[in-house]
Amino acid sequence: MNSTSTATPAPALRRTGLAGQIREFIVEGISAGRWQPGERIVERRIATELGVSQGPVREALRQLEALRLIESLPNRGARVRPFTERDMAEIFPVRAGLERTAVELALPRLAERLDVLEEQNQSLAEAAESGDLDAQIRLSIGFHRVVVESSGNRLLMSVWESLGIELWTTLSLRLHNTEIYSKSAEHAALIEAFRRQDPDAPRMLHDHVMNYAPKTPC
Repeated sequence: MNSTSTATPAPALRRTGLAGQIREFIVEGISAGRWQPGERIVERRIATELGVSQGPVREALRQLEALRLIESLPNRGARVRPFTERDMAEIFPVRAGLERTAVELALPRLAERLDVLEEQNQSLAEAAESGDLDAQIRLSIGFHRVVVESSGNRLLMSVWESLGIELWTTLSLRLHNTEIYSKSAEHAALIEAFRRQDPDAPRMLHDHVMNYAPKTPC
């Protein structure tokens, strides 16, 4: 696949936080299929396209390598990692554990966010009915993001965000045809558990996440 054939207009970047913005640009490109697994990501080409120096592009690539989304090979530069079911499956126990802890911390405060969660879930149901898969992924992850934010723990939120959940979810659907986005009926049950401040809610959310983990061969 020609890496320029599906290119979208480059965004105008702010002068602050350039590496983070470039990282998101590359993540969106991988998610959208602009760069395929195994394909090179040329530092100089991205810098030229975005109108920036190569320094922040290099830093963005280092960050993505730390997230295991790309790999650097000697004398060959950076390329998108080939993603396997094992890669997908390993993220879910970590995510489920973080979200269980988030609910344990957030449960007393989640009653104040029920309207937001219900609105997210209604939109998710509508997206499912219309067959809009991209919206289902976005809204489902948005639901979980509200829960994690409600924990009030900035470190937990940062670690959760660093997992690149939206990208991994999209890649799993694109590359392995797995259905790992959440269903609105399950979210509705979670909302009711949050409303009751059910002490079993953390386990419920943990199990809900793990239900969608790809199974690796024994």
